[in-house]
Amino acid sequence: MTGEIRIRTMGSFSIETGGRSYDHLAVRSRKGVSLMQYLIMEQGRAVSSQRLIRELWSGRRSEGPENALKTMVSRIRGLLNQVEPTLGGCIASVQGGYCWRSLPQVQVDVLEIMQILDQLKGECPPEVRSVLTERLLVLYRGDLFQTGDMNNGLSLVNWLHREYIDAVLKYITQLKGGEEYNRICDVCRKALLVDDLDEQLHIELMQAMMNLNRAEEAMAEYSRVMKGARAAIDLEPSEEMQACYEQLSEAGSTLRFNLDVIRNELSAQESGRRGPFFCDYRAFKEIYNIQMRNLERLGSTMFLGVIMLGEPGDNLSSVSRESGMAGLQEILRCNLRKGDIVTRFADNMYAMLLPTVNYETGNMVMERLEQMFYREYPARNITFHARISPMGGSR
Repeated sequence: MTGEIRIRTMGSFSIETGGRSYDHLAVRSRKGVSLMQYLIMEQGRAVSSQRLIRELWSGRRSEGPENALKTMVSRIRGLLNQVEPTLGGCIASVQGGYCWRSLPQVQVDVLEIMQILDQLKGECPPEVRSVLTERLLVLYRGDLFQTGDMNNGLSLVNWLHREYIDAVLKYITQLKGGEEYNRICDVCRKALLVDDLDEQLHIELMQAMMNLNRAEEAMAEYSRVMKGARAAIDLEPSEEMQACYEQLSEAGSTLRFNLDVIRNELSAQESGRRGPFFCDYRAFKEIYNIQMRNLERLGSTMFLGVIMLGEPGDNLSSVSRESGMAGLQEILRCNLRKGDIVTRFADNMYAMLLPTVNYETGNMVMERLEQMFYREYPARNITFHARISPMGGSR
């Protein structure tokens, strides 16, 4: 096995290796993927053939189920070996059954998730809980992928889902102790992408917003939640949600903005930031308009820089493109200045505003970024294109 192989089972099923993503296995062999996931969830423990037959064929007529199981195992091994010649060996035969044995280079998201959940159940220092839960939020990109071929599939999905939400709520409790309300908002939003109907996550999000003097935003979130809940299941708000609404109403009527609080919060956010400011394109345009007004008033110059990876019509896979763009983002983060503004303009393009840079210096910046990119990715077939142009003021 020549490189790392990542098997994704959360949200969807795919295998990634060598810059390519293989997501056709669930179509080619649904039951085989179910078998593989079932063995993976057993974390290396042997599973008897009879148990697998009950799990995958119970209640369905199948002549010679033992032979059907052997055929299915052979088929899924073959499909895995098409991805990487030794990958099929992860489904190992043992006396009377099978087990999953991950090879050193094989990483499976659900196995790492289960290990994290086990660690979080015990007593662990706050900094350890933070690291583990943040990793959990990255890995849990949706519930365990289902094909409908496992009798016990739904119970496995529900169990993992409950464990995930419990871990997130414990982390939020820890963050509340440190009054890290901005972080709570981020955590809640990530978890709500997995379960937008979890009432407690919504309550924690709204309470964090109130603690950040964002009562109007919290009230808008409440309206959205109640509208969605009634549309989905026609439920009246629970006592906890009603209590949260009363807090929102009170906060909206008594909120007083304190200049020192706002100033200190802005200063604290700015002091921890290094390198350029990354933002979405909408914010980028607003910043550009503000900068242009200043340039017209002061008579100075700002430069617009654009970096594009690849050529039109390149057959780059989405994985290769995203990997290259992620690497380029890190290069920009480490090498541009604090006053520079960067946005991802397209799938393969970054745009940036470079205040107080002359044309020669701007070209030197682009050349340095290009050298760093090719030094970091010497073996990749990705081309680097950069342009820079003055905007506004005296040229």
